[in-house]
Amino acid sequence: MSTNDNITGKELLLRTIMHERMDSVPWVPFAGVHAGKLKGYNAIEVLQDEEKLFQSLMEVNEVYDPDGQPIVFDLQIEAEILGCELMWQPNTPPSVSTHPLSGVAEVPTKLPKATDGRLPIILNVMHRFKEAVGDHTALYGLTCGPFTLASHLRGTDIFMDMFENKEYVHELIEYTKKINIRMADMYIDAGMDIIAVVDPLVSQISPKHFRKFLLEPFKEIFDHVRARGVVSSFFVCGDATKSIEVMCETSPDNISIDENVDIVKAKEITDRNNISIGGNIPLTTRMLLGTQQDNMKFTVELMDKLDHYNWVISPGCDMPYDIPIENTIGVLQAIRQPEQTRKMIENYHEAEYDLDAVIIPDYPNLKKPFVEVFTLDSETCAACTYMWNTAKRVVGEMDGAADIIEYPFNKKENVARVLKMGIKNLPSIVINGELKYSSIIPSPEELRKEIEKYIQ
Repeated sequence: MSTNDNITGKELLLRTIMHERMDSVPWVPFAGVHAGKLKGYNAIEVLQDEEKLFQSLMEVNEVYDPDGQPIVFDLQIEAEILGCELMWQPNTPPSVSTHPLSGVAEVPTKLPKATDGRLPIILNVMHRFKEAVGDHTALYGLTCGPFTLASHLRGTDIFMDMFENKEYVHELIEYTKKINIRMADMYIDAGMDIIAVVDPLVSQISPKHFRKFLLEPFKEIFDHVRARGVVSSFFVCGDATKSIEVMCETSPDNISIDENVDIVKAKEITDRNNISIGGNIPLTTRMLLGTQQDNMKFTVELMDKLDHYNWVISPGCDMPYDIPIENTIGVLQAIRQPEQTRKMIENYHEAEYDLDAVIIPDYPNLKKPFVEVFTLDSETCAACTYMWNTAKRVVGEMDGAADIIEYPFNKKENVARVLKMGIKNLPSIVINGELKYSSIIPSPEELRKEIEKYIQ
């Protein structure tokens, strides 16, 4: 429930998104597979078993007291239906392991049906959960956005297509747009209050390419959702700073960002366009690796920075499975009782990372190029997956002429490395100690040429 006396959390969230000035800020924990942790179920169980998913969602609703809540946070649901093979892990959503259109520039015609893939499970849970909590909690139906879905189908070829096969990209995005509309309709019919189009790869392309390939398709999706009488959200991961303005031009009701984006500056843009914004509690440095006090301190300080008008407070993206439950409860405490929380942490200081323990390679004396890929986690972050796969593919084709390593940000030692290296945004590629690509996925050809510059 909200702290407003006479309205539900659901009303608080929906009225905030629709630009009413409320007494408190609404709270949406994006607990995807993390929901299973609360009941002792792993990611595979919670995403494949209707009863375990339902139980996990009920537990999140009880323990985390959300004003809004997603049913599933899995960007592979549509891809699986369309023929992508998935690789399953116990503590993360599945990842796409095959791309049906890789090397084959075709446009499919299949559109998902309610009986396809895991949709019967998801739709059944949506109906059940709506009946159970829908009077006081706004429910999110998440769809994989048109560009990320096109990338799932086409693989890394799509980044070269944007330069060499533009008409094909338009045709493929037109197809994936239709899938988004189909999914939105099924989710709305199942009782969802908010349709969130989640497209993490948007942060990896330029605003120019966004306008050329994605502006109109996104506008059509959000116009369709609005015509159905439901609220929409445009969810992006990574450093989408450069694209916030053009994202606003697609006219969603809400934009959600992660910690790679300065939310104070981003909110100036969204407020100017009369669009609400969501975010951006850091998933790794605070929620996963921090203490409960870290999370309480960050949350109250974030709340002090922002006008609560047009703002939904939430984690920056899908919550990692192993986030300590007490950390999320700390965030909840700070949101619901900020003054009491300030008193609880007034003498608390954050722990510091040991940067001296990080050993930096002797870059000038390396015998061959060393490619370091800094990711949030290539197993869970779609943009990180494609950047890591592109780099692995290029280095693999160079027959041992270069070395490569991934530093996922979900490990404490890698957080310290990112801080010591001065990496500002993830994912990023560093070659021999020099930052080359920050939240932009290069084409394989471009990356290969850049690596070859370091071959002695």
